Amino acid sequence: MKIRIISTVFALVFLVSCNKDKEILNTLNDYNLSMESKGYHFGDHLELPKEVTDNAESISISFGDKETSKLVVDPAYFTLGDNQVTFNIKKKGGEILNQDATINVFAKNPAAKLTYEIVKEYPHDPKSFTQGFQIDGNTIYESDGQLGESRIWKYTLGTTTPIAQTTQADDVFSEGCAIVGDKIYQLTWRNKKGFVYDKNSLKELSEFPYPNVMGEGWGLTYDGKDLIASDGTKNIYFLSVSDPSKMVRYISVAGNTEAYDQLNELEYHNGFIYANVWHKDVILKINPKNGEVVGTIDFTDIAKQYTDIDSENTLNGIAFKGDNMLITGKLWSKIYEVSIK
Repeated sequence: MKIRIISTVFALVFLVSCNKDKEILNTLNDYNLSMESKGYHFGDHLELPKEVTDNAESISISFGDKETSKLVVDPAYFTLGDNQVTFNIKKKGGEILNQDATINVFAKNPAAKLTYEIVKEYPHDPKSFTQGFQIDGNTIYESDGQLGESRIWKYTLGTTTPIAQTTQADDVFSEGCAIVGDKIYQLTWRNKKGFVYDKNSLKELSEFPYPNVMGEGWGLTYDGKDLIASDGTKNIYFLSVSDPSKMVRYISVAGNTEAYDQLNELEYHNGFIYANVWHKDVILKINPKNGEVVGTIDFTDIAKQYTDIDSENTLNGIAFKGDNMLITGKLWSKIYEVSIK
């Protein structure tokens, strides 16, 4: 009888403890979900519910191989955009509870909504699946994608006749490109490597592997010091020109109320990075120091004439002709020169 009573008491204590644990984790989960859309800014404190803090001896947050016990949005641990973390709650009885969460960190300042005016229109090859887009003088350098159709080519703005071109192997899907001196650098989507060409002839000179941190190759530009690459995530990577397999640093991108990923074709101009966002008709103006989106340009009125035909015909080309911006997209029949206001 005594054994049965002891077992029953133990079962009740265990049940109460389990229910309490569930209550703590559910409360924490509700709090985290409520904060996902609101987000945090650097320097904010995480004001966790009393149900969590009153039952905790200590609380820490893990970021893969990093961990902090400071419940502060510290840039030493957090990046802009979404942060996948784990809360580790050590209860006063010694038990440890864990819960995964997404913590969004937004830029403190609202992005300026920039406007534009179309200055001029130029022809663009409507069969070109534009992935990289550069201009030097009056010459366009373009990287086109699709398996079996990928190429790097150049032509005079106002025509669609190739001056020179190099086609890729059938298993290569070409992506962004950038001009560096007398060379052209080009990324590939999933081949984990890029190519270097002679700018004049577009003859292939060499190839290079990506740094391991980059999953894929999307956009590419050059700031006069480093190559700047995107891989379809929220991150933008600065790569060594002398050895593009080495990452110099990276930034994560977010606006004041929105986290961005699927960053695609890039352009560097006058101290800022401009980025297409895949399947969106917006171009972001990004501070290269911290990833903050300082401006947005909505090109829906131009893009919809192509995306209404096929949603894959997305805006995906940015270059600068003086202070005016050139834009085009995948399978677009025109290049648009616009003045930004």
